[in-house]
Amino acid sequence: MIQNRIRPGQLVFWRNQSAIVHELKGLSEVVIRTIEGNITEVVRVIDLSVSPTPPQTSKSSHLVANDEQWDLAVQRYEIIRPILEQPSKTLLDVEAAARAAGKSVPTIYRWIKRFEETGLISSLLRPARTDKGLPRIDTEQDAIINREIESYYLKLERPNARKLYDKIVSECHSVNVAVPHINTVYRRIKDLNDYQVIRNRFSPKQAKEQFGPITGKFPNADFPNAVVQIDHTPVDVIIVDEQHRLPIGRPYLTIAIDVATRMISGFRITLDHPSALSAGLCIAHAIGRKEHWLAKRDIYTEWPIYGKMEKIHLDNAKEFRGKMLERACAEYGIIIEHRPKGQPNYGPHVERAFRTFMEETHSLPGTTFSNVKEKQNYNSEGRACFTLSELETWFTVFLVYCYHHKAHKGISKMAPIQLYNQMVHGTDTQPGVGLPTPIEDEETLRLHFTPYLERTIQRYGVEIDQVKYYSPVLRKWIGAKSLSDNRKARKFIFARDPRDISQIYFLDPDTNTFAPVPYLNNTRPAISIWELNASIKELKNQPHSEINEEMIFQGIQRMRALEQEAIEKTRLAKQQRSTEKRKRRMSERREHWKGVHAPATNNLSVTDTSNQDDDDIEPFSDIQLES
Repeated sequence: MIQNRIRPGQLVFWRNQSAIVHELKGLSEVVIRTIEGNITEVVRVIDLSVSPTPPQTSKSSHLVANDEQWDLAVQRYEIIRPILEQPSKTLLDVEAAARAAGKSVPTIYRWIKRFEETGLISSLLRPARTDKGLPRIDTEQDAIINREIESYYLKLERPNARKLYDKIVSECHSVNVAVPHINTVYRRIKDLNDYQVIRNRFSPKQAKEQFGPITGKFPNADFPNAVVQIDHTPVDVIIVDEQHRLPIGRPYLTIAIDVATRMISGFRITLDHPSALSAGLCIAHAIGRKEHWLAKRDIYTEWPIYGKMEKIHLDNAKEFRGKMLERACAEYGIIIEHRPKGQPNYGPHVERAFRTFMEETHSLPGTTFSNVKEKQNYNSEGRACFTLSELETWFTVFLVYCYHHKAHKGISKMAPIQLYNQMVHGTDTQPGVGLPTPIEDEETLRLHFTPYLERTIQRYGVEIDQVKYYSPVLRKWIGAKSLSDNRKARKFIFARDPRDISQIYFLDPDTNTFAPVPYLNNTRPAISIWELNASIKELKNQPHSEINEEMIFQGIQRMRALEQEAIEKTRLAKQQRSTEKRKRRMSERREHWKGVHAPATNNLSVTDTSNQDDDDIEPFSDIQLES
């Protein structure tokens, strides 16, 4: 399935004008002709849209939906997916899908339209009622209806709706509660999850056959972004910190490689061990466009691969099985496929790429080489000089200037960027697949692939890892109670960037969008999650110290001061050693020249000079006085 591609002849929208794509110009621009003014323009792909509706702030409904709501949205997507995969939709296809799902044709059309407008699974979630939160029936009535549906209606005996209503009427009379209208009961039955109804009233097997995912054949890796492999490895280089250039250890590299073209579509280098965070940020980097990434690092060449991948190949590590990663990929229609256990041949492309990259790092200062035998007596920490950001820039340069332009055996000795160009534009025998449609809100995309935390909101704001944050956007939710239990405080979703935790991102339940929330104390310096963890660890090692925000930032300030002091001491020690070495060399040089210029010893016999006259004594040519 190749969706959301920009190709010649396609209808697109540019600056709120409809236009037709005439030609793909390179890998980042296209030639279009507007329909109204018949004006030909060369525009950037990033400025085009395939939908006439203006871009809206991306919602994050998939994060707040409960499992039942999310499963229902996924089931709806599986119903319409065969139609979406077809080049053209016919009424017969829609009618067939409607019959198979037990839904009406307008319902199927409505689901298709909602999905095509956003491309997100969350668009198929059941929309919230406008009167959500307002009481519609008595609480006791509601409890009786729910209890009788669960204990009487959802049973293998399969009583009908009328018998259920009679049972509810009898129960209401017995406890002296007003009887609800029969239509209320009918609506409640209609709103039940279809899968749960079939499972409880018939059998789990029938529910699985009727509503289980369609297990069709996954797309082969025959076009860009069809299949992307992702994996981690430690980098064979010691890096130093940004401020004092002291060694801080080996980082980890996560890469996403496009199987069809061998292009590296994204990567992430972190100090953390492999986690869902590094995997998610790598995926977000792979999907996003790279112009800003390259410009920030003063790299003046193209890295053209971007866009949503159809399928991701992952190994069976726990960081690839988190709920965040699963929902985020499902939200953007990305299939996750885990590598079968015991079959390493399923991940050869990423493994070969890692070997290539690590061989390249063995020529860098501070390399650890691949083993102790190769390293021998090399002082990796003493020679280390790259910071994390500098290593990122070096790796980017290597990718876009070298790796992407070097011939690969696995793709008929073609360069990855050459093959990518052919697949996009086509050849004499094979039509091109076109350029992928860019993601319009890349910031929200990145936050969706970031592990989130749940916290309550207090009068001071919110506290995460002993650090307090506040923004007026939180004021409305201070002291909010849980929707399911009024005795408990309500928890809200927050995301944060580990490289800079000076602000976090609050998922507003009203708008389902993220809002930035800075430190409560804005005089605090920006720090990384690694500095925070190091400070907390140091405080825990001190037996009588209290862990709080003030102590944490004092600890970070002290650690930075100690690093500065260590740098200064190291500089002075090196200077002292250099001075002593210089003095020693000068002393040795003086001794050497003293021996060279010493007066020669004459083997003359000693004679008696007692009878010599004063006139015979030669005067001194030079007299050396003692100081």
